[in-house]
Amino acid sequence: MRLGFAVKVLGRPELKSHDTRRWQSSPHLRVSLKHLREVLRYLQQAQIHMYRMSSDLAPYLTHPDLPQFHSQLEESAADLAAVGALARALDIRLSLHPAQYIVLNSDDEEVARKAALDLVAQARILDLMQQGPEAVVVVHGDSGAGGLDAAGERFVQRFRTLPAETQARLGLENDEKVFALPDTLRVHKACGIRLVFDLLHFHVNNPERRPVVAALRAALSTWPAGVTPKIHISSPRTEMHIDERRDPETGKKLPVVRPPQWSQHSDYANPFEVIAALEEVRRAGLRPFDIMLELKAKDLGLLQLRQDFQRFAPELAELWQ
Repeated sequence: MRLGFAVKVLGRPELKSHDTRRWQSSPHLRVSLKHLREVLRYLQQAQIHMYRMSSDLAPYLTHPDLPQFHSQLEESAADLAAVGALARALDIRLSLHPAQYIVLNSDDEEVARKAALDLVAQARILDLMQQGPEAVVVVHGDSGAGGLDAAGERFVQRFRTLPAETQARLGLENDEKVFALPDTLRVHKACGIRLVFDLLHFHVNNPERRPVVAALRAALSTWPAGVTPKIHISSPRTEMHIDERRDPETGKKLPVVRPPQWSQHSDYANPFEVIAALEEVRRAGLRPFDIMLELKAKDLGLLQLRQDFQRFAPELAELWQ
């Protein structure tokens, strides 16, 4: 089973995740794929077999005012196939996670229409890379407008209008504010979308007080047999935030201490929390799954957790590589 990280490589800061140039400089997917090829070589060296690509891999691909970028997938089809073949040869599982403004179940029809265009495009990237069914585009049910029942119904209706090949790529993640696990399970029951379980979001937003193992078992069951599910794991930030305010009488700057927001991701994973959760899962005999680590330390956080497994729980080190 695999451990993975998202987008930015901190262990090799000279590596770029995608072409970051502004539209005036004519960025292109072909350039992003050259960067991605180098990232894959680094992953091979570090023995990391799971990676979330940048959702901006094809810059301005669906931008309504920049039609000159709309044909990048066709122009880069051969390059996508070649880089996809490299990922398969290196046994690296790829995925995508669109930005937060991609809201399929928005109550604004125009926002939802644009979201659908982005999801179709990102799913097509994985198709052109010839990735297997485990390569998913992860989405949230970000809009709760009108109540969760209405929000879930909007998601289901919009999902059903997507091309079948796009539907087959999508995975719905439980989030920390709107769609808790029960909401995502209702959506799955209605339209069959796979669920991507997020442990931190589950702890923050668990209205049923469902145990972790039961929740994870339910999410894993939404994946087809023979396809390895993926989940997200991170630890909450515990640091206090110190801001400054100016005293209105003296004009002096005074420190203002703010408590942490438990939904924010930490730099590194708390190894004891992660080990405790995975030990419980291992004892329960759940089906195998891969883990995307959502850590601010990115690949460095993954490598550190791998060392922590070796030191504190070698039996887990043998399972998750």
